[in-house]
Amino acid sequence: METARPEIKNGHGPQRRRPRHMRRDLPLPAAARVDRPGGRAYSPGGFTGRDGMSVTQVTDAEFEDKVLKAEGPVLVDFWAEWCGPCKAIAPHIEALAGEMGGALSVAKVDVDSNPSTPAKYGVRGIPTLILFKDGEVAATKVGAMPKASLAEWVRGAL
Repeated sequence: METARPEIKNGHGPQRRRPRHMRRDLPLPAAARVDRPGGRAYSPGGFTGRDGMSVTQVTDAEFEDKVLKAEGPVLVDFWAEWCGPCKAIAPHIEALAGEMGGALSVAKVDVDSNPSTPAKYGVRGIPTLILFKDGEVAATKVGAMPKASLAEWVRGAL
């Protein structure tokens, strides 16, 4: 009696059914769809964190009005869509914005879409975080860091 043999295509062994998330013929489940890195939803005003605190997207044209002329300190995150460390630090920045409340504003500048502002402030690597107080650079940090280190750095600079 002959046993059924698995079908072999292109000499690569038996074909197995891929898991749902790897199949190209099926749409992703709603929980897996992300509009922006880090699971954040995008709105015209900027990114909205999990706690509802808004992190403002700033362009080169808006930078002076929204950052340099802002009342109170502003933390600016220079980032890019393709940057892994930028995606890793984004939830920490959003959480810090929620914790600090009105004491700190947070803005994000996409370096690919807005090349003038990063060049003006000497941003050569991302993520770069620059804390502005009264329109002047108060502190700069380059690279991703844990949430506790980020919070300590910001509080120390304020």
